[in-house]
Amino acid sequence: MSHAIVMEKTGGPDVLNWSSRSLEAPGAGEVRLRQTAIGLNFIDTYHRTGLYPLPLPAVPGLEAAGVVEAVGEGVTSFKVGDRAAYPAGPVGAYAEERNLPAAKLVKLPDGVSDEDAAALMLKACTVEYLIFRTFAVKPGDTVLFHAAAGGVGLIACQWLKALGVTTIGTVGSDAKADLARAHGCHHTINYGTEDFVARVMEITKGEGVPVVYDSVGKDTFRGSLEVLRRRGTLVTFGNATGPVDPFSPGLLAQKGSLYITRPTLMDYVATREDLELCTGRVFDAIARGHIKADINQRYPLKDAAEAHRALEARETTGQTILLP
Repeated sequence: MSHAIVMEKTGGPDVLNWSSRSLEAPGAGEVRLRQTAIGLNFIDTYHRTGLYPLPLPAVPGLEAAGVVEAVGEGVTSFKVGDRAAYPAGPVGAYAEERNLPAAKLVKLPDGVSDEDAAALMLKACTVEYLIFRTFAVKPGDTVLFHAAAGGVGLIACQWLKALGVTTIGTVGSDAKADLARAHGCHHTINYGTEDFVARVMEITKGEGVPVVYDSVGKDTFRGSLEVLRRRGTLVTFGNATGPVDPFSPGLLAQKGSLYITRPTLMDYVATREDLELCTGRVFDAIARGHIKADINQRYPLKDAAEAHRALEARETTGQTILLP
């Protein structure tokens, strides 16, 4: 008998219940993973609240690391004892152990710990597709990255600096500004006390930026459009303050023939080729010292509800992991 966090209904953190369950043997093409560390991500709260609906009852969570304990028929890419991780589901990571398709797993290099993998995989893979494939940055660019002291933001600050890109980052406090700068962010803006639109235009001498990476959503959307230069791109990849209000596409023309995209990691790792490209870049960046984990919070898996409360209250910095 093992345990998992099960939600029978959507709602607040209190819908996350510690439950016992039994698992069948892995099916064809599957492996059983005994999970040693699980990543906490903002998308988990969207699943919990029903913003991104899941069939219920459900076990939330999209990333974890662990050890292969059994393999199903036809699996040749993994063997019992292999260390492995997955960055983008399938959903169900909040569990001590689980069966999942071997095609969704990658082996962990010796230099990457289970905890670092759980902290980095989804977030670093998100940064990878954002800065290499959604809008490919180049040395000398200046970009705006919202929530620069968050789990994704700190990784982005490090990686962008290594690529020769100047990062302007918004944060929610002076302490978070210090943290972002310590991770390579060149300019920080406390959006609680400063007008980020005015500050970005000041920093860029009125030119604006070619791209804004925005996971905040409703509260920053209009301002993000304002700081884009002509034919700039707004990459909106999260809704921390709620979904963006409806708008007319004509607004993009009025503000300089702008582009807007709403990407998801799942579409950027949908094929095995893309998954290996993405995770390969992440492992290479770790090996080169371009990015590192900042695990500033650890919670027992059974206390996942408390972890959700802290995340939504913006009390966390860097990455948070759940430990079975």
